[in-house]
Amino acid sequence: MSDNLADGKGPAPSAAPASDVSIAEAEAAIAPAPPRADQTHINVSRGLGAWLTGNRCSLAFTSYQTGQLFLVGVLPNRKISLHQQNYVRAMGLHASSQRIYVGSLFQVWRLENVLAPHERANSNFDRLYVPRNAQTTGDLDIHELSVDRNGRVIFVNTKFSCLATLTSTHGFKPIWKPPFISRLAAEDRCHLNGLAMQDGVPRYVTAVSRSDVLTGWRERRHEGGVLIDVQSDRIVTDQLSMPHSPRIRDGQVWALDSGRGWLIRVDPESGRKEDVAFCPGFLRGLALHRGHAIVTVSLPRDGAFTGLALQDEIKARDGEPWCGVYIIDLRSGDIVEWIRLQGHVKELFDVAVIPDAQCPMALGVNSSDIQTLISFDPDFAPLVPAGQVAAAG
Repeated sequence: MSDNLADGKGPAPSAAPASDVSIAEAEAAIAPAPPRADQTHINVSRGLGAWLTGNRCSLAFTSYQTGQLFLVGVLPNRKISLHQQNYVRAMGLHASSQRIYVGSLFQVWRLENVLAPHERANSNFDRLYVPRNAQTTGDLDIHELSVDRNGRVIFVNTKFSCLATLTSTHGFKPIWKPPFISRLAAEDRCHLNGLAMQDGVPRYVTAVSRSDVLTGWRERRHEGGVLIDVQSDRIVTDQLSMPHSPRIRDGQVWALDSGRGWLIRVDPESGRKEDVAFCPGFLRGLALHRGHAIVTVSLPRDGAFTGLALQDEIKARDGEPWCGVYIIDLRSGDIVEWIRLQGHVKELFDVAVIPDAQCPMALGVNSSDIQTLISFDPDFAPLVPAGQVAAAG
């Protein structure tokens, strides 16, 4: 193991620059001054740290607007740690305790944790995710992604209106398209965006419309959004508005009815939907963990959610839209913890739970440490892999 990986001693990778981000726990105090245009103030609920600790997890979320991966954990002093690194147009996330995948502008990145259980980076971080591989796909407008039971990365290829996987030769290999899409074309016809896996295989997807023409979904944002069973090509429901992020739990499909601002539950047989929690912001990204839903919300791009029921609902509730992360109790629909970003970061995309991690950090592709932080496996590999015969000299 290289000395660059510290267990409380010696040099260690530096944390992301925090000059443009400030973090504070919510308190009954005078509100801070508004951030400058290039700054982001981040506030968190008082109970967020206890929730993360009690549920044995950390969080990851992305902002495609600013091209950043955020990792949220708890420091040994019980303060919240929010670590950020740059990944251009960071969108879809898939996280496990040891590995994170990030979909970016034209690549899918694989980050690996290089710390052993007893090691700590900068004395505080129990996970250090280092980018080890980038698969170049071209700009496919990759939205959500996951990993199937055979280890294949499966992603929503929004530009070509299909599900796809990676290939060593081409930008992508299609594995499924909606029945209403007549052919693959780089036209973002229906705005396919969300993916639910079941037993390690794709099961449901969401799309904003059933359009089969160039960006036809843009005229169908307020209604006609669909949840599709990819194994049967059956449309479970078409009564959604800009749906995103289907997930499966206890035989029910959970999803985001983003144009209305609701976390919903859908019966996969009847298609009946039930509103669970209203969130004042544009919903994208959903993770389910121990009876809770974790979602991101974003501000409107042009000052208002024009043409969407979400705008009227926020106004009727005398509220303002948020950019941030909500943690929702699935039993009651209550928002129990939150993270709020104010300033430069206005739009988020995906969120993932990192199980059994207390305080994670990552290296960015262009970070100063990426050239000098070197780790290696202390066990030698065989000179000739098992099952192979050495070539004759």
